[in-house]
Amino acid sequence: MSAARPARRPEAVRDDAARAGAPVEPAEPGAPGSWPRGLSRHATMRISDVLAALRIEFPAVTNSKLRFLEEQGLVDPVRTPSGYRQYSPADLERLRFVLREQRDRYVPLKVIGERLAALDAGVDSEPVSPALVVTEDGVPRSGAVESRYTTAALAREAAVDEQLVTDLVQAGVLRPSPSGHLDAWAKDVVVAAAALAEHGIETRHLRAFRSAADRQLDMVEAVVAPWRGQSSPSARGRASTVAAEVGELCTRLHTALVRAGVADLAP
Repeated sequence: MSAARPARRPEAVRDDAARAGAPVEPAEPGAPGSWPRGLSRHATMRISDVLAALRIEFPAVTNSKLRFLEEQGLVDPVRTPSGYRQYSPADLERLRFVLREQRDRYVPLKVIGERLAALDAGVDSEPVSPALVVTEDGVPRSGAVESRYTTAALAREAAVDEQLVTDLVQAGVLRPSPSGHLDAWAKDVVVAAAALAEHGIETRHLRAFRSAADRQLDMVEAVVAPWRGQSSPSARGRASTVAAEVGELCTRLHTALVRAGVADLAP
């Protein structure tokens, strides 16, 4: 599978917009007019400072991930004479934007790069959002949301009978960690299982979903295996990004196939 290509240069986006008659603002990446506007571009933050700021919302972000995003042209930190990277507050916000687009919408890097180019050119707009405080799984903290659930806690959170959660575990649909806890994604599984149960679909019928998901995960693992086997930070960052993109494409394909089949059942 080919790697994500670098984003289109902002001047290309501005030229397209000009031909279409849209007003554009001349700007280059890192220039005062580029996005996000109004934030300092004085680069004084070390990569460790940026990681500390990002991990409030993205606990799993790493040095290799930031370097990979730099290679893709999505952020352009300043290099000191000794070769160290330094970032500005504007760079930090660009990184937050990229990571949110990947986490919340599974947008490919090529598309994110095009969106940033449009923002730089003034063709598009996007407000700067405050950082969210999240759990270690990357789930926003809000009241009772937990990063790990016991069976009883998950049942309470999903407003279902605890026996349903127990049945899902026994059927292998949910897989507890070695400590016996279930992750934050388990809530979505339980809620969907409860809704399907109202239509007479029992827990044992859901094993097929688990098997299908495992097969798709095997395909994703095969795609990223060449990068996972390398020790360079860039390769690890690429593996993480490609895994997220391919996983989302598998999800979309599965959804499209089910929807097409359901449409055929309509009278």
